[in-house]
Amino acid sequence: MKNTILVSLLISLFCTYSPFSMSQDVSRWTLENKGSINWQVNGKDTHQDHIEMSGFYISAIVHYGVQTGRLKQKTQLVFPMLRTIPNDTHASLLHEIDRDQLGTIKVDGKEATEYPSSFYHRGVLECISNITHGVAVRHQWFPATDKPLFIEKIEIKNTLDRPVSIELPKVDYRHVTEADQGVQGAYEIKVESTRHGSFQLGSKETLEFAWIYSGYVAGTPSPYVSPDYELRKRMELVDNTFSNLVFESPDEILNSVFSFAKLRAVESIFNTSQGLMHGPGGGSYYAAIWANDQAEYANPLFPFLGNIAGNESAINSFRHFARFINDEYKPIPSSIIAEGLDYWNGAGDRGDMAMIAYGAARFALAYGHNNTGKELWPLVEWCLEFCRRKVTADGVVSSDSDELEGRFPAGDANLNTSCLYYDALISATFLGKELGVEQAQLDEYQEQAKRIRQSVEDYFGATIDGFKTYRYFDGNDILRAWICTPLTVDIFSRSNGTIDALFSEKLWTADGLASESGNTTFWDRATLYALRGVFAAGETKRALKFLSYYSKRRLLGEHVPYPVEAYPEGNQRHLSAESALYCRIITEGLFGIRPTGLSRFSIAPKLPEDWNEMSLRNIKAFNRDFDIEVKRDGNKLNVKVYNGKREFLNVKINEGQSIECGLQQAD
Repeated sequence: MKNTILVSLLISLFCTYSPFSMSQDVSRWTLENKGSINWQVNGKDTHQDHIEMSGFYISAIVHYGVQTGRLKQKTQLVFPMLRTIPNDTHASLLHEIDRDQLGTIKVDGKEATEYPSSFYHRGVLECISNITHGVAVRHQWFPATDKPLFIEKIEIKNTLDRPVSIELPKVDYRHVTEADQGVQGAYEIKVESTRHGSFQLGSKETLEFAWIYSGYVAGTPSPYVSPDYELRKRMELVDNTFSNLVFESPDEILNSVFSFAKLRAVESIFNTSQGLMHGPGGGSYYAAIWANDQAEYANPLFPFLGNIAGNESAINSFRHFARFINDEYKPIPSSIIAEGLDYWNGAGDRGDMAMIAYGAARFALAYGHNNTGKELWPLVEWCLEFCRRKVTADGVVSSDSDELEGRFPAGDANLNTSCLYYDALISATFLGKELGVEQAQLDEYQEQAKRIRQSVEDYFGATIDGFKTYRYFDGNDILRAWICTPLTVDIFSRSNGTIDALFSEKLWTADGLASESGNTTFWDRATLYALRGVFAAGETKRALKFLSYYSKRRLLGEHVPYPVEAYPEGNQRHLSAESALYCRIITEGLFGIRPTGLSRFSIAPKLPEDWNEMSLRNIKAFNRDFDIEVKRDGNKLNVKVYNGKREFLNVKINEGQSIECGLQQAD
């Protein structure tokens, strides 16, 4: 009997902690044909979620769901350009409004209780509700693209065969902040309704109105707002984003997560007094840039999307970092904050110069504009020299911390920084050649890259928990999620042991990689890096299995539809740069795209064995517009790169082979 109990316990533990429990269905949402996701609410269900949506002057974290079947919804408004005092990283004006504060709709004189039947999302959050009195309500929540406005558009439809009376509350919500708490004095947050009063609604007729949330300097007159116009502009952004850099594969979930991730990556851009700034969001990080989130994670993706604001925000971020170049080689701050008027460097040098050089060189190559490359070159060059001066006697790059800023130990020199420096040297060699930099300097970069690559093996290479992988720093004897970084920069000497460790019960959890073995904390960024690296290493079957699980959980699970920051910190906020990292799993991992010139790239596609083809459509990188198709042809892969005017590449290659593609200017 004791043996039976022991076996049962072991099976239970295996199912709980083993990655093979991924087969369990955790979906709450379903994928619709038009690319939206849908949650069909069951009876008196209780479930609530939150999602962030952003525009140039506002971000909104919308909490929504049901409590015993009844609609619950509140919105945390963020106004990044209404700065509070002290004007630090977190000084965006925040204000939360529960819709129950705004009044109640009445039907035939009775207060209406809404019971949602479904929620939808495709860039606009939508809810269909039924009211106990036989009336249907449709809500659409979205931010304005270029105004400090958040809008709830509402339609009430009489589903009965008789007329009903509808009474709309007069919404006139106002909150004024203290003048001494704002950089510009007092701020006023308003919620106003486009309609109020009593209405007779005939059978099958619809009544439309909207609640307009806004935030301005106190005393600013309320502008005229057309909810339909603002909705069309929001949908134009969504449609354009979904139609550029389109991933097509037999897996509709992967295709859809890719589309949603593109949207979250490009919408979180804010029009500050010092230019466009891509910001992580999450209720905390706006009107500011970081060396990791922006320079390293998001900026290398933007050229592929062709989003004008995204590319401008990337260039602007590098201009801000370049302001801090100095002859003494003191570190560039980790973050430029307060609309570019201040900076934060609270964790010291996190390896930020490696992050900036890595991102700036990759961006400049993929952007494909010679003048921009020349503009960014001094920043790349300076950051590389800074890193060279930080190389220790052991041949690795020292830093005060890493991008986790002391949350976990990083020693005096960590694996992440040295790998990013290595990759930056490779990209700088490609970029410098395009810009006419002296060959002697580029040869030295190549020599430095060889030395740092060898030092990654000699210094960080280790066997931990039986896996031939890496220690994260000197003295580290616990598996860490960031052992994946070498794979993302094409260092594969320990790929087998590293991949085994990443997907073992030591690190893999229900939400992806734990930050370190034995800890429940996870940061999606590490999982996203790891999946990209495992594809790059050629372990396509294993990578796809874990990517499919992760993608389904994020798109259709309990917290949707984007990659998240972390847990327990931040309550799984939808920080935008994580979504950019998801897209790079596809572009750099699955397709193996690496910029090698202003109009050149290498490609090493990893077509899963169960797929016959995959493609990327409407790619905007390298100052071109083109498609990539990969099709199985016997035991070969047919790779085609073309646009409507010219075929740039059409070859058959072996699985795992890398080839070069040049994009000559089309006629």
